[in-house]
Amino acid sequence: MPVEWIASSVLPTQYGRFQIHAFEDPNTGKEHVALVMGDVACGAPVLTRIHSECLTGDAFGSQRCDCGPQLDMAMKLIAKEGRGVILYLRQEGRGIGLVNKIRAYALQDQGADTVEANEQLGFAPDLREYSMCGKMLRSLKVSTIKLMTNNPLKVHAVEQHGFSVSERVPLQTGINPHNVNYLQTKIDKMGHMLEDYVPPADDSSR
Repeated sequence: MPVEWIASSVLPTQYGRFQIHAFEDPNTGKEHVALVMGDVACGAPVLTRIHSECLTGDAFGSQRCDCGPQLDMAMKLIAKEGRGVILYLRQEGRGIGLVNKIRAYALQDQGADTVEANEQLGFAPDLREYSMCGKMLRSLKVSTIKLMTNNPLKVHAVEQHGFSVSERVPLQTGINPHNVNYLQTKIDKMGHMLEDYVPPADDSSR
């Protein structure tokens, strides 16, 4: 069992009323949560965001990434549809942790891109894994999802763990002068699909 359900409660937000469900991975001690709006157990595909924790972007409004705006947009789209799920996974810094992410930021300040920075620290470009997602979704009685992501590899990862993805829903937002190289690296080295991303003609940021 990758994760176990622990507790649930009501979570009123600026986007509407969600239920928040807490899960724990007994093997690692990591805690994950699911935000749920509406009836997600009716059998119809559920609009879903699988979002890895990003303290700097989600809480502090960092413009080095697009994580915070993606989380906001996911909540807005779910509120507009009236039903959906956000799995918030404790996988800071693509799995390397908060302190190592800040070390990676320092390397990026010196000219490395996000992939190079992770590798210089001795990590793979992306250490996240998604085995907990199927367990969490099945606990919520979700059978099929419409996955909000720009990353086709995330779709494949979820499917490899036995879960059905009926549709990939693009989630393109949060582009700013500070994250253009970050986004370009996602496209060039990580296979992200960002159809609406247009790099500036003169990009001196990193």
